[in-house]
Amino acid sequence: MGQSEIDVRQEEDQHLTVEFTAAEIEAARRLFAGDWQFFHAAASVGSLPAMAGFEIAVAGRSNVGKSSLINALTGRKALARTSHTPGRTQELIFFALDKRITLVDMPGYGYAAAPRGKIAAWTELIHAYLSARTNLARVYVLIDARHGVKETDTPVLNELDLAAVSYQVVLTKADQVKADALEACIAATTATIGRRAAAFPSVIATSARTGEGIPELRAAIGRLATERDR
Repeated sequence: MGQSEIDVRQEEDQHLTVEFTAAEIEAARRLFAGDWQFFHAAASVGSLPAMAGFEIAVAGRSNVGKSSLINALTGRKALARTSHTPGRTQELIFFALDKRITLVDMPGYGYAAAPRGKIAAWTELIHAYLSARTNLARVYVLIDARHGVKETDTPVLNELDLAAVSYQVVLTKADQVKADALEACIAATTATIGRRAAAFPSVIATSARTGEGIPELRAAIGRLATERDR
């Protein structure tokens, strides 16, 4: 194995803009190979669990692939419930590795067919969670690589900027887009988030089906965990 393979995992293709050391990739693999378990569901502000350790949240439009991504990250086929029915996730779903780190699956947004009252309740819950969860380390905002950033994403990005919550855009379903179209989507998305105060400047393209970008996303979270431990 060459020195570059030992010390640094370079971008294997043009889809990735972040570099991680081989040690970070391996440490993150071990981290996500741990015993992740569902431990709480919150449908209202009052039912949020007590804060412990730090949390990583996953947000995105309905049917963008949040549950599939969580399952891919943890190597579990059914940790997070997947559905072909948009808007099915109606609560904040908490998955814990231990008291140190928790993954949070947020309700999907942008599903116009949901009842107005339910949409209002989701909006209130998300607003309260983002603005008051002091142990929330980062939100990963999932964007469908086939469509890019849409108008329905803007309110959530605005909310994150307003709440000063660090967030990073993760493109999903990258395997369903041709290479040139994916590169165009990455470029457009990077330009869009570059103008936003709380956005992490790079984009990670992933596919829950093929595993593309999953090691890098794990490493990004692992790097964040290391920074928090310091």
